[in-house]
Amino acid sequence: MGYNSLEACVADLEKHGHLIRIKEEVNPYLEMAAIHMRVFDVEGPALYFENIKGTTFPAVSNLFGTLERSKFMFRDSLDHLKKLVDVKMNPAAVLKNPFQYIGSSMTALGALPWKRKSGAPILHGKTSISKLPQIVNWPMDGGAFVTMPQVYTEDVSKPGIMHANLGMYRIQLSGNDYLPDQEIGLHYQLHRGIGIHQTKANALGRPLKVSIFVGGPPAHPLAAVMPLPEGLSEMIFAGALGNRRFRYFYDDEGFCISADADFVITGTVYPNENKPEGPFGDHIGYYSLTHPFPLMKVHNVYHKKNPIWSFTVVGRPPQEDTSFGALIHEITGTAIPQEISGLHAVNAVDAAGVHPLLFAIGSERYTPYQRVDRPQEILTIANQILGKNQLSLAKYLFISANEDNPQLDIYDIPAFLGHILERIDLTRDVHFQTNTTIDTLDYSGDGLNAGSKVVFAAAGTKKRELGRELPAGFELPRPFNQAKFVLPGVIAIDGQAFSGYENESNIMAEWCRAAASSSWEGFPLIVLCDDANFTAATVNNFVWTTFTRSNPAFDIYGIGSFTTFKHWGCKGPLIIDARTKPHHAPALVKDEAVERRVDRLAAKGGSLHGVI
Repeated sequence: MGYNSLEACVADLEKHGHLIRIKEEVNPYLEMAAIHMRVFDVEGPALYFENIKGTTFPAVSNLFGTLERSKFMFRDSLDHLKKLVDVKMNPAAVLKNPFQYIGSSMTALGALPWKRKSGAPILHGKTSISKLPQIVNWPMDGGAFVTMPQVYTEDVSKPGIMHANLGMYRIQLSGNDYLPDQEIGLHYQLHRGIGIHQTKANALGRPLKVSIFVGGPPAHPLAAVMPLPEGLSEMIFAGALGNRRFRYFYDDEGFCISADADFVITGTVYPNENKPEGPFGDHIGYYSLTHPFPLMKVHNVYHKKNPIWSFTVVGRPPQEDTSFGALIHEITGTAIPQEISGLHAVNAVDAAGVHPLLFAIGSERYTPYQRVDRPQEILTIANQILGKNQLSLAKYLFISANEDNPQLDIYDIPAFLGHILERIDLTRDVHFQTNTTIDTLDYSGDGLNAGSKVVFAAAGTKKRELGRELPAGFELPRPFNQAKFVLPGVIAIDGQAFSGYENESNIMAEWCRAAASSSWEGFPLIVLCDDANFTAATVNNFVWTTFTRSNPAFDIYGIGSFTTFKHWGCKGPLIIDARTKPHHAPALVKDEAVERRVDRLAAKGGSLHGVI
């Protein structure tokens, strides 16, 4: 059976050794986040913070820190959920195997939201924003944030829970110009359901009612981050996953309230009322900077008896949201490939911050009557991927043909990139989209939400053997001449500090001309970076540096490059300039003094002794 509350989940995890209590007083400013990250890094247990400075409420984090723990929490419903999603994506499966799906169909019927007529645990008491745990994750954060919220809005033209949206968008509780206890910030990005709701409300000149749920059964926050098929309500999904119908009611002001949540913040967002929100350390590994975002005017802050504040830490992957992603993949399986004909698999690469980099495998079926040693259908598939929901935020898409190696694994970064680099024709197989949208949190572009994309498509026979070490005596022209081997076919080169695109374009053109005389056999990809030793140290460092610090149309060069009929290509290696640019956001750096304070918990007698 599923949990009826977060409190029940905490008790179950503790009983089975999946959770420990932090008994010492901890500071919500940086210290709680530092503790969480240290424990997550060692795949440790969930954490229950009993004594938080400045608040009477306890908090829990790292619930979803490992896939093993997530499967444990949903052990009674996971299999049915997989089948339910499969049915939604492929209804014909029910007709072919009706008995296999009977249990899942009953799960779906029993998951319909339940509207309570009177009373609910959440109505136990009220508090204020400033009395909530004021958790700050990173030194430059603009204030305290809710990092595990479930943000509920309804469509003003089709009100009601079955047309509502439940999403996980960050909430700034304090700082900047917000009036304490009266105003909070609501940050959401492109391609989010709440944006459609606010657009409709604005057009009618009406305020948008927003309810922010925190805590509740663990199925609820998971439902808020699930990329669900069109028409499958997050509230139905939460009920099916949690083996408990999503219970709700409307308060006297007309706000939808999750009856099982631990806290609910209600408020209104008025048309064209924004205030500066941020900065905030985000999942790409940098700060998202201060920008105007919707202002939410607070009405009420409800809480249940003995509530628990739920939070996570957002930062350079891997973090807890990495484990969220693993669980999502476990549930959805082949959902996205089923939506795009010919697509076998797609991976938003977590180590690169998710949105910047996609790997995909598709079929080449256009000309079965002849062997064509070039990408065809996979280019069509690539366009569909880049037009699909949040996948459209990607900057780099590497796509290969399944027929060339049916065993190729999109989660094996070196093997997948190696397969592409062995086959790609750099004169033909690099395709740009310029002046388009990218992730709101990605500052490598030329404006908020603005940047470019590139597709690297490879199909056919091997064209080259990849170099597996730098040749003896390998030399490059100045000013970029310190090279490190990264992966087969990939070299990282130290670059002088980036000065500006106009100047650097000339420098790069001159360097490419000089480098044309060097031997590049086996190395089709060069990464120009600030620190080649760091970039080459690990695969994760390589993909994070390369794909988070570059804007394809601005930062891709090539030795022997040319443009013919508006198509760009190069005869020698392709170069990605992944140096830090003046307009980039700062990278996240931990506070060493706080890290030393965390060490006390690991000492003998401390709550984390033997854990970290």
